[in-house]
Amino acid sequence: MEKIKIAIQKSGRLSENSIDLLKECGIKISNGNRKLKTDATNFPMEVLFLRDDDIPQYVEQGVADIGILGENEVWEKDKDVKIVEQLGFGNCRLSLAIPKDDVYNSIDYFNGKRVATSYPKILDKFFSAKGIKVDIEALGGSVEIATGIGLADGIFDIVSTGSTLIMNGLKEVETVIKSQAVLISNKNLSPAKSKLLDEILFRIKAYKNGRGKKYVLLNAPNDVLPDIVKILPGMRSPSILPLADKGWSSVHSVIDDDDFWEIIDELKRHGAEGILVVPIEKMIL
Repeated sequence: MEKIKIAIQKSGRLSENSIDLLKECGIKISNGNRKLKTDATNFPMEVLFLRDDDIPQYVEQGVADIGILGENEVWEKDKDVKIVEQLGFGNCRLSLAIPKDDVYNSIDYFNGKRVATSYPKILDKFFSAKGIKVDIEALGGSVEIATGIGLADGIFDIVSTGSTLIMNGLKEVETVIKSQAVLISNKNLSPAKSKLLDEILFRIKAYKNGRGKKYVLLNAPNDVLPDIVKILPGMRSPSILPLADKGWSSVHSVIDDDDFWEIIDELKRHGAEGILVVPIEKMIL
């Protein structure tokens, strides 16, 4: 049977998240001894562990059929690949930062200045659209020290918490783009590999749909059901089943984690009893 080849980052947080995602999709893999290639044991898939900035090229050339990496690397490498799904992890932003003691009033600050970055294509496109001329110093790493050693007046880099900027005497002044992990694909997959990709996407979406949601079951008197239904929208609408105890019903629904406590308090105020809350692993829409 034909296998689909997926490229993921060989180390780091994104690598761990990618492996976890495959596990959530029921695909079992092992990367013991840090091998650069392994096979799934229960799905026709071969996994390649690569540098993240090499993944777009490998997918474009068909060495890998699909890949998981940050959107920022897809934009920077600008290869002929297709983004097929945003994955909801690996969130970060690419921002401009300057020495903390500099006064910053607008993007015009950068006119005529030097900016160090590992993402020269993204940065050039941004400043060109703004009509601002800058000298871009392309670096492979250690971007944060560029201002401290006199190489640049500012930097453009990935920011998660901002603590690294502070440690290097910098302050964030402009967010240029926001990025997250994505699944990319070669544009010329065989019919068999396209079918495998569809199955992987189905599993990923089922996992994403269930993430951050809770399944709620409760009992309520029939006379308050209209109020309960207004509180619990559900996927379409709540499911209502009669109980053996006359005049009572069981209500089933799905709520977002962010709204959990507010909704539970409101349900109790409207007469709901025996509220049971269950985590959702997967949800098929």
